[in-house]
Amino acid sequence: MEIVKEINNFKPSNRPLYLALGNFDGVHKGHKKIITELVEKAKKNGAIAAALIFDPHPAKVLNPDKAPKLLVNSERKAELLKELGLDILIYHTFNKDISKCSPEDFVKKILLDNLKVKEVFVGFNYSFGYKGAGNPALLEELGDKFNYKVNIIPPVKVNGEIASSSLVRQALDAGEVEKAFSMLGYYPMLEGIVIEGEHRGATIGFPTANLGVNPDFNIPAKGVYAAKAQLEDEFFNCVVNIGTKPTFHKDYPISIESHFLNFTRDIYSKSVKLYFIQKLRNQKRFESIEELTDQIKLDCVMAEKIISTMV
Repeated sequence: MEIVKEINNFKPSNRPLYLALGNFDGVHKGHKKIITELVEKAKKNGAIAAALIFDPHPAKVLNPDKAPKLLVNSERKAELLKELGLDILIYHTFNKDISKCSPEDFVKKILLDNLKVKEVFVGFNYSFGYKGAGNPALLEELGDKFNYKVNIIPPVKVNGEIASSSLVRQALDAGEVEKAFSMLGYYPMLEGIVIEGEHRGATIGFPTANLGVNPDFNIPAKGVYAAKAQLEDEFFNCVVNIGTKPTFHKDYPISIESHFLNFTRDIYSKSVKLYFIQKLRNQKRFESIEELTDQIKLDCVMAEKIISTMV
């Protein structure tokens, strides 16, 4: 898959361009349906299957204080889209000038003049143009006017609910990583660099890797989780604690501590990916170190059991 940074760097070819529009945060099952239908139709008709994504997320530019936390970074998003067979991913910088573009100007200047699209693929709730005034019906109307075809993909339901990035965020905020998994089709993931912590875990027999995570990303709710950790090309079973360390502190910022099972290496400053499989329990304040260590032992046993049953 080719990644193009900025629309002006896209070079149209002799093959028709079929283009998916959206932010695709998380690339959940609804997004996958859009891309899958795009790829299948493009292959059938000898077209190029591409997607246009504005980065940063428009809400981050227009209303940063209320912008949603992100589910994946640009690199992870590209990986997920590549797996679906996309030919070209176009990332274009979103700014306030673009936000003021009317729906018709968006179509004329970006879709037609720059990209020369032949077919467009969008979700049922897609919006575009100034203040989100454009919707799929208007996109179709403009398609009739400017001679391109629009494919509107209906919603995908998971356990009776429409798959959406918002629902995935809600699930993560509630610690329901299994529900998030059902919407995404893969285990929710956090990525960061291992940073210095308090070193308390090592003193009680359970050394932890403290993950420094970009605050723009959606962190699961406080609690203890069974997870898989990826260090370069290796995977390890682990127990992840997300919380404020109430046994040791009255007031402490959220930390993400991972105890790798059967692991002794020094991984400070290394990049680690955590894949959350199941929440084991809520955060709890323990009355003694012994009570805490006894619980951690149980957490490790439970995590091993859960991870061993993974498909």
